[in-house]
Amino acid sequence: MGRTRARRTLGALAAATSLVALSACGGGEAEADGTITLTVATFSDFGYKPLIEEYRRTHPNVVIKERVSQFDQHHNQLSTQIASGGGAADVVAIEEGYLPKFRAVKDKFTNLADHGANDRRGEYLDWKWQQATLGTSDFVMGYGTDVGSLAVCYRKDLFARAGLPTDRAAVSALWPTWDAYFATGEKFRAKVKDKAWFDSSGNIFTAMMNQTEFGFFDAGDRYIGDSNPKVKEFFTATARATAAGQSANLQPFSQQWNTGIKLGRMATMTCPAWMTGLIKTAAGESAAGTWDIAAVPGGGGNWGGSFLTVPKQGKHVKEAAELADFLTSAAAQKKIFTGPVGALPSLVGVLDDPEVEGAAQDWFSQAPTGEIFASSAKSLKPNYRGTKDQQARIPFGNALQLVEQGKADPAAAWDKALAEAAKNLR
Repeated sequence: MGRTRARRTLGALAAATSLVALSACGGGEAEADGTITLTVATFSDFGYKPLIEEYRRTHPNVVIKERVSQFDQHHNQLSTQIASGGGAADVVAIEEGYLPKFRAVKDKFTNLADHGANDRRGEYLDWKWQQATLGTSDFVMGYGTDVGSLAVCYRKDLFARAGLPTDRAAVSALWPTWDAYFATGEKFRAKVKDKAWFDSSGNIFTAMMNQTEFGFFDAGDRYIGDSNPKVKEFFTATARATAAGQSANLQPFSQQWNTGIKLGRMATMTCPAWMTGLIKTAAGESAAGTWDIAAVPGGGGNWGGSFLTVPKQGKHVKEAAELADFLTSAAAQKKIFTGPVGALPSLVGVLDDPEVEGAAQDWFSQAPTGEIFASSAKSLKPNYRGTKDQQARIPFGNALQLVEQGKADPAAAWDKALAEAAKNLR
């Protein structure tokens, strides 16, 4: 889930810790009575509550607690917990962008191959399985949850105000490239001056970078952010559009961002599958039918998708592995996709399921989300992420925020990003 996932429901993010107890017994008492307690840590609402209730019915001796925190906080806490040897949940979600960071300490995580994970290899999209195994054949870091194939969500009413087409096929035809997307933004802003074209420069830049085979690191894990022409091209294009007033200047996944969606402050948003649930939640039922979904500029891409891992420090590793297996099963992933969260499955059989392929979202003007997202997921190849990808990536997002705040022009912001990234990577 983008997970970047990136990236999630306001209610879940607002709660630093949300507990769902699945037994009348609590902590120590449960252990004394022969039951066990498992904690599942995620960085948003992964749609697990009904699945956990289902698990309880067949595992009455298990108490399960959910721990939900904000995206970066969640991953930073996990780093601390792994380093200190204590405090990690029994089952921990790791977003694909952060997975390389934990690759260097994989010995601190349970090898799920020892718990039958390889039996599920054929279920997964090939590239998703490769991410989970870190390129090896004998170690499985985590069970894949979802993938984040890209689209663009847009406000039909705002397009109509600007004299732009509102039909999703015609809208998709407006922007075969990102240059065309920004050019359309100029036309929109000329007609609708009180609204922005997109929500956040950071989200646009992320989507663009996620379409590259190699972004900030090459296949040898060498930093190329300062020499890869695509990085500068995409950064400069985003920064120039931002300086021209196309961005709503909203910090992604913040309270202000959710409010901006509710108030309709932007006409478009880069939209991986998991984003649909966030938009719907933030905008509310009164906005049903005002949004639709079109193709993303540049021909597809992936943003987000997570894995459920089992740190070795837990007391009940075997039971935790069984729970992670259940939460990522075909039945579970299908229920999550067809439910409010809408996260796209990473299992081939589920993507081929007629109910998934034919899925449409009433709220998004009956957009055929199964067709839009599932078909592209099968051919996606994610971009390479270095072990220090986050250290390199964050300065570029911070620099774009300076442009949004009027504190730097695109050229100065680029120089700032390069300097900060080099400092982070020393």
